[in-house]
Formats: sequence, C-alpha cells, structure tokens
Amino acid sequence: MTTRTDFHAETAQTFLAKARSSLVEGDLLQAAEKGWGAAGQAVKAVAEQRGWRHRTHGDLFRAINRLTDEMSDSSLHKQFLVANGLHNNFYEGELPSASIDAGLADVEALVARLEQIAD
Repeated sequence: MTTRTDFHAETAQTFLAKARSSLVEGDLLQAAEKGWGAAGQAVKAVAEQRGWRHRTHGDLFRAINRLTDEMSDSSLHKQFLVANGLHNNFYEGELPSASIDAGLADVEALVARLEQIAD
C-alpha cells in the first residue's frame, strides 16, 4: 500500500519528468508549472511524514522554513522561492526557456535534497 508520503514523493518525480518534457516541447507555461508542482509535492512528502500541515501555499512555506532551520540549509528556502517564481510564470508567461531551464535545475536539487531528508 502506498502511503501519502510515498504518493507525494512519487508525484514530485512525475512532475519533474513532465516539466522537462514540456520544456523540450516548448510548452513553457506547463514546464514552469510542473516545476512548481514538483517542489510543492516534495515539500508535502516531508511535511506529511512529520505530521505538519501542507494544504495551502502558506503551509508549504512554513514547512520549508522549518526545514531550512532544522537543516541549517538556506538553499532549501532559496530553491523553493525559485519554484514559486516558476509558479508565477504560469500566470504571466514572461520567463524565457533558459530561465525556466535554470529554475528546473534548482527544483531538481530541492527535490533530491528533500528526498534525502525524508529517508
């Protein structure tokens, strides 16, 4: 049986793959939004595991702030802010492909680090 933690972790990986394929296809809006989704799902996985709320954007930011403090790793917060910038691009459509590509690299690093934290 898959736990909710596993569901969120697996969904993060699925969204990362979809983000990269959307970028290759030139669908910049979907690439950016899937990047945000991957970051959000990865935070949700750790939050679920720890019994923290993770229903709203505010909950996700509170969770990433707690993790940043616990791990003494400011890169977590910075990478999550990059992911949030990708989310904003979904509505504005202003980021060029190279910026989305760079943002996805940060999201990939964030997801990998959160997977380590969850283990």
